[in-house]
Amino acid sequence: MNRDEMLKRAQSRSEPWDIIIIGGGATGVGVAVDAATRGYSTLLLEQHDFGKGTSSRSTKLVHGGVRYLEQGNVSLVMEALKERGLLRQNAPHLVSELPFIVPSYSWWEGPFYGIGLKLYQMLSGKYGFGPSKFVSKEETLRHLPNLKTEGLTGGVVYYDGQFDDTRLLINLAATASEQGATLLNYAKVTALHKSSDGIVSGVDWVDQETGLKSSSPAKVVVNATGPFTDSVRQLGESDAAPMISPSQGAHLVLDRSFLPGDTAIMVPHTSDGRIMFAIPWHGHTLVGTTDTAIKEATLEPVPFDQEIEFMLSTASLYLDKKPTRADILSVFAGVRPLVKSTGAKNTAALSRDHTIHIDQCGLLSVAGGKWTTYRNMAQDCIDHAATLADLHDKPCLTKTLTIHGFHPNASAFGPLAFYGADAPAIQELAANEPAMAQPLDPQLPYIAAEVIWAARHEMARTVEDILSRRTRALFLNAKAAVRMAPRVAELLASELGYNAEWQAGQVIKFTELAKGYQVAI
Repeated sequence: MNRDEMLKRAQSRSEPWDIIIIGGGATGVGVAVDAATRGYSTLLLEQHDFGKGTSSRSTKLVHGGVRYLEQGNVSLVMEALKERGLLRQNAPHLVSELPFIVPSYSWWEGPFYGIGLKLYQMLSGKYGFGPSKFVSKEETLRHLPNLKTEGLTGGVVYYDGQFDDTRLLINLAATASEQGATLLNYAKVTALHKSSDGIVSGVDWVDQETGLKSSSPAKVVVNATGPFTDSVRQLGESDAAPMISPSQGAHLVLDRSFLPGDTAIMVPHTSDGRIMFAIPWHGHTLVGTTDTAIKEATLEPVPFDQEIEFMLSTASLYLDKKPTRADILSVFAGVRPLVKSTGAKNTAALSRDHTIHIDQCGLLSVAGGKWTTYRNMAQDCIDHAATLADLHDKPCLTKTLTIHGFHPNASAFGPLAFYGADAPAIQELAANEPAMAQPLDPQLPYIAAEVIWAARHEMARTVEDILSRRTRALFLNAKAAVRMAPRVAELLASELGYNAEWQAGQVIKFTELAKGYQVAI
């Protein structure tokens, strides 16, 4: 992927695109993959960077949703479990099996949760990951040596999937590009235009880097902006009734010592009614998530202090070594774009089913859902979009489409495993120039060659792009990411042709951003 080529392609086209997609998160990029594989001319425009919003801020799980089973939403669980299996099949370099243990501290908890998790396993059918089973207290502690022992009677093991959300997103963007789609980050849609009969027929947009304005016609426009769905709908109809009820979910990241080994903890009931997870991720421990209703979505949400305290106190109920604010390496929040429901008493009760909505002006919005079901959402969206735009009917091909980077044995690449088939090219970069093999910080596994690769092949444009989404430095250790910023700015400026003033500005901007990922002690 090369942004200059993408920009030239987008600005030079005068004939209508079959489909223009607004939004470069999981849903939008998934829609672009589906549309392009069907042969539709496709343009995707993202106002910031790919995955800047919710799609980089998930709990890092590819799962069916145990809580949805408890709610009785069996169809959603079955759909998600199937999609989980397809994701592991199509992106094995990014999606892996992860064992979870539900610890039991009462005699009834083991059988109670064991039955539910056995059903969860059965619903996955041929897409199953592994069998659930009861384990003894000794076996539970072997897998989770930092688990609180007082009152522990044993546990229930079950299996789900884990992934790196924005690595998958970047690989999906590359897949869409390989299939012929044009994708642009830092391209903000400013207006929708309409035909004489009042139907949306294209978009106005501005290249955020140069300030150049463009106008692109389309047969159908898809709004895939997640939490910002309503603001885009109001570009088409100023009085459009809001359909999104935003909810904030926060996570904190701790040292690996809080969860040594390769097994996660699932706490089925917390004081706010949600499930809580503690998960091994990139050599660290990720704890989350919360569910807090918010009035308005922002591009850079910050965890509330009460969310941080809630996660620490809940984790302390189950961990022998109890985490404190001083142990938090990074904390981040994401906004869930939940579709409004008149019957739900709180956001935790809202369904994660996706919704396809078509306004009177012909703007098609796809909202709701979750990362695991992005492919199914995209298929549904393009089926509707093709009908709406009277496009030639073509079948969906994404069930068996391998995602860019596909490699059946990516673990052989060590710290570069998440790049899959791209890893050897990054290794070659590092081998050809010793400076490129240098770690960016001793606390994290990232090397200089990854910065160059991201700039050349993954459309990274800023220090934030590199340290937040092409690598996960900011999400793993905010202070280490700040230390890395000057070197990353230097490498990026050299690659993109920027001067020392740009470098300094990037470091200042990123350092300010990183404050939101650190907590006061």
